[in-house]
Amino acid sequence: MAEPEDDVPVTGKVREKLVETKQAWAREGRLLTGESYPLGGTATRDRLPPGQTLVKDWPVLDLGVQPDVAPDRWRLRVEGLVQAPVRLTLDEFMALPQAELVNDIHCVTQWSRYDNRWQGVLARDLVALARPKEEARFVAFTSYDGYTTNVPLAEFTRDEVLLAHSWEGAPLTRQHGGPVRVVIPRLYFWKSPKWVTRIELLRDDRPGFWEVRGYHNNGDPWLEERYG
Repeated sequence: MAEPEDDVPVTGKVREKLVETKQAWAREGRLLTGESYPLGGTATRDRLPPGQTLVKDWPVLDLGVQPDVAPDRWRLRVEGLVQAPVRLTLDEFMALPQAELVNDIHCVTQWSRYDNRWQGVLARDLVALARPKEEARFVAFTSYDGYTTNVPLAEFTRDEVLLAHSWEGAPLTRQHGGPVRVVIPRLYFWKSPKWVTRIELLRDDRPGFWEVRGYHNNGDPWLEERYG
């Protein structure tokens, strides 16, 4: 039996009951507090967005599919409205300039975790390699489990955004999105896809898996943008 092509998402059976439950949360406005406040203030609460609970562990959340992508089979494509499409193996990705960042993460299911130490490639450096066309305004991600999500290009190229291969000094586990995942700390963590394999630059926005199922298209935790 031939192996699947290395740039085709390895999809599996999504847990439909889980998806239905989270869609119901969106319809009901579950977890909403009605509070919002800007990021970057001096009050202690400004580090913890409204409605969030601080945790010490790192909960595992997915669609019920955890693709087992062997490092030698992982591929990353950056394409769409670019002048120089990029296609990388893991070795080529690891040979790019590396960065280490520490940031907080916030999940729409109400947990936050402080001071996560990541190693990886800055998103802005990766985008620069592809040389975006002038009309590129949005980014759409595709993961090996078939998951999709979207952000503005300006959000993806912020200084604190990276494609991480390691967390706390060790390679990312399969459960947390290894070999490589996106980390966009300023937004709810569903905007930071695990097992990423494709980054497409677009002129027009393309809502992803949760965005078409009742979740906010932007996802700012400090504005409590949980649902659309």
